Amino acid sequence: MAVRHPVNALVGAASRLTDSSRPERVEDPVIARVQSLRTALGLIATVWLLFAYPMRVDRQSFVLGKLEELLIGCGIVLAAVVVGIGCFVVLARAPLGRMYARRVGGPLVALGAIPLGAGAVWVMAAALAGDIVSPGDVGPHDFTFGLFGATFGTMITGLVITLLFFAAALVCAVALVAALCFTLAAAVKGMNSCFRAGDVHELLPALVSPLLVWSLFALQLFDDADVAAPPVVIYAFSFGGPLSVTLLSVWEVRRLRVRYGVTLRSALGR
Repeated sequence: MAVRHPVNALVGAASRLTDSSRPERVEDPVIARVQSLRTALGLIATVWLLFAYPMRVDRQSFVLGKLEELLIGCGIVLAAVVVGIGCFVVLARAPLGRMYARRVGGPLVALGAIPLGAGAVWVMAAALAGDIVSPGDVGPHDFTFGLFGATFGTMITGLVITLLFFAAALVCAVALVAALCFTLAAAVKGMNSCFRAGDVHELLPALVSPLLVWSLFALQLFDDADVAAPPVVIYAFSFGGPLSVTLLSVWEVRRLRVRYGVTLRSALGR
């Protein structure tokens, strides 16, 4: 039996929690390939932009800025998914509304993956910082019960405690890295799947995605560009993402309607 790489295992665990998995859901392989291609092209364009022009900010500020954008994006998607699912449940005619309400388990699982990972990160970071327990909390003890004398017994006990805390610190450090990888993977994949909104209905991800990218675009208008590129390049790069996602969403909605008969009116039972 092949042993999976730990990173692949963490990404796989995040995918199982955040990817849409309703068995009867309409899944078009062409739509999936086009979405993957758009994501790959976006990543390639971002890497090219970073290497083609000098950065205006240091690497740490750039990474922290991208993490902040990721958290903001998760918040936007969360709000949009909650509103979208609520509208489907309330506006759909019976028995569709009750059916959509029964399907919210998938989005709830996807939403819970991020606080689960973030909670693990907080606990491991607190443990490494000594906020949970530290060697000073143990105090002087003699685990040898005086067999080697009080002084020597205390030294042996101190050495054992130090080794135990060192081993615990290594375990916490590994768990912290694993929790960080899981949380980032869950956030990215959760955003891509709109937190499994497709489990409620196939149209929801296509309706929510443009709102996410245009909201992030509006927020970026108040920040300076990360690279010192010409304005035409910055504008093309800034508009390229939202426009491509919007056009892809329009095409996805049309393809679902033409090939599978999936429409908003049928989704609401109108």
